[in-house]
Amino acid sequence: MILETNNNSMAGCKSRLANDSTVTSPRSDMELMKEKFSKLLLGEDMSGGGKGVSSALALSNAITNLAASVFGERKRLEPMPAERKAKWRKEIGWLLSVTDHIVEFVPCRQVSKTGTNMEVMVTKQRSDLQMNIPALRKLDAMLIDCLDGLNDQSEFSYVSKDDESQEETNSRKDDKWWIPTPKVPPNGLSDPMRKWLQFQKDSVIQVHKASMAINAQVLSEMEIPESYIESLPKNGRASLGDSIYKSITDEYFDPDYFFTTMDMSSEHKILDLKDRIEASVVIWKRKMNAKDGKSSWGSTISFEKREMFEERAEVILLILKQRFPGIPQSKLDISKIQYNKDVGQAILESYSRIIESRAFTIMSRIEDVLQADAIAQNPSHGEVKRPLSDKEEVGKLNSAENGASLTLLDFIGWTPDQEDNNTKKDLKEDPTYKDINAKIKCNPSSIVTNKRFSYLENLGMCRSPTARH
Repeated sequence: MILETNNNSMAGCKSRLANDSTVTSPRSDMELMKEKFSKLLLGEDMSGGGKGVSSALALSNAITNLAASVFGERKRLEPMPAERKAKWRKEIGWLLSVTDHIVEFVPCRQVSKTGTNMEVMVTKQRSDLQMNIPALRKLDAMLIDCLDGLNDQSEFSYVSKDDESQEETNSRKDDKWWIPTPKVPPNGLSDPMRKWLQFQKDSVIQVHKASMAINAQVLSEMEIPESYIESLPKNGRASLGDSIYKSITDEYFDPDYFFTTMDMSSEHKILDLKDRIEASVVIWKRKMNAKDGKSSWGSTISFEKREMFEERAEVILLILKQRFPGIPQSKLDISKIQYNKDVGQAILESYSRIIESRAFTIMSRIEDVLQADAIAQNPSHGEVKRPLSDKEEVGKLNSAENGASLTLLDFIGWTPDQEDNNTKKDLKEDPTYKDINAKIKCNPSSIVTNKRFSYLENLGMCRSPTARH
């Protein structure tokens, strides 16, 4: 399909935009929207040969690519340019508009003209989208508002990489050496600015945890592709390796001790451990649901023992998720996103994922400024303290002292009056969001409990993990 363009009209649009950069031509917006939705309909195959990806994956890629083009790698704590902010709000609105037309049938009572009560089926937005899309939009707006609050700040700046006089100040010793180093006044930040930054950090941490919980829930509802299952070995020992398998299946299992025996020195090794554990959980679940011993997924180990092994693996995955939220997606997550056919789930997953990533980055940049302030107030700590890297910040992410006692609702300011009483629930009373707030308050040190965390649900449909990143 070829979209024809009126050259004279486009020339006029360019002229008007040159005279007033704040004015956006409706014609140019329409052309841009046509181009975007044409690519989505073609599944990113512009040849029209029908070899494109599914609509779900095309939308997921579109949201991911839009976020990458608008936000990029945020190296400094500064407000977003107005044009980028406008571009994001406009184009993400286009992509999310698809969810308005994903509906389900629900019963509804109506009174006919004759006064007869009837029950008919009407359509409404699918419940998962109706609940999560407004919440994600609010979380998205909170991140933008956090950066907008920096418009008039003049208390901190950043050291230029080319400034030789600040070479020692600018030399970061962590694994984010290319990130500019913040510079604060000799006596540190003022009390109001310091308190404001700390509050913003607390807010962003809650946004990060809430978006991560929503993303995990969406991934848990996606089916595991057959291609992933076919790539698995037939037993958990082969997936884990003898050493990890022995640790998990030992009579006495302590998650904290387990992690002290694992090599967690690099992102690659952490991701490899997560891949192995996830694969073993899928294998054990399939073995527990095998109809008979003759199946290729059959097992000679008792159901109770295999269930215990699976529970232990779930706990390990939950701890990994909380301690290392910044690691790349696992093979299982990538496989599910690639083969997912549900457009609603694709939008929720990609939107929550990019909010999660942005929140984590902003939180790290705020911590850099607060660390520079702490050093300015007490220079003697300069040798032992430094701006935290993203990996080091993870260790503080779940700390109770970082505002974990507050809930997501305290920061969002959500009220029942903002909802349509006929179609939407009060967010505070919704069981899903109670679960989210429970996850927000969860601390890795308290994970060794008798509570069972459901990591894989409904194996008959090959569901995916609730823990991810």
